[in-house]
Amino acid sequence: MKNHIFILILTFLLWSNLFFAQDSNNKSVVVNDSIKSKKSDDINPLAPSKAAFLSAILPGLGQAYNKKYWKIPIVYGALGTAVYFYIDSNNKYNLFRNAYKQRLAGQTTDAFTFLSNDRLISGQKFYQRNRDLSTIFIVVVYMLNVVDANVDAHLLQYNVNDKLSLSPDILNNDFNNQKNIGLSFRIKL
Repeated sequence: MKNHIFILILTFLLWSNLFFAQDSNNKSVVVNDSIKSKKSDDINPLAPSKAAFLSAILPGLGQAYNKKYWKIPIVYGALGTAVYFYIDSNNKYNLFRNAYKQRLAGQTTDAFTFLSNDRLISGQKFYQRNRDLSTIFIVVVYMLNVVDANVDAHLLQYNVNDKLSLSPDILNNDFNNQKNIGLSFRIKL
């Protein structure tokens, strides 16, 4: 009887080793997520700050980093226009200022002999104000350049597909039978 039990145990151990051994050729089932977009692996949370930093170093560089090359001429056009008006207003301010200083020193052979002292002072104030406004405009365009690069880099990471739609809609009003125009925002699931 002991022999039979021993043979049964030995047989069980041999067969159990065969049945419960691990297979080295495990094939696992991979289920693709249908909700994830193709760009979900490409999301870089530091991209907006890098784009803003690059735009702060050199205007337009953040737009190039975001691959929005068409915005670079707009940035440089706005900055160039503001710098042009700053230089022009500063030069004219200095002309009026120097002519007024020469008048106070007793010289009457300046370029503005046909203007009175009050007109020279008002010309100085006018061009000084324009120069200061141009300075503010340069700073605003520079800051908008940085903000645009940052926001654009943020928006590049959003998944926008055909399931979102925005369409105009015309509805009939039941009370007075008039047409109402509106926009509808739809999410198709």
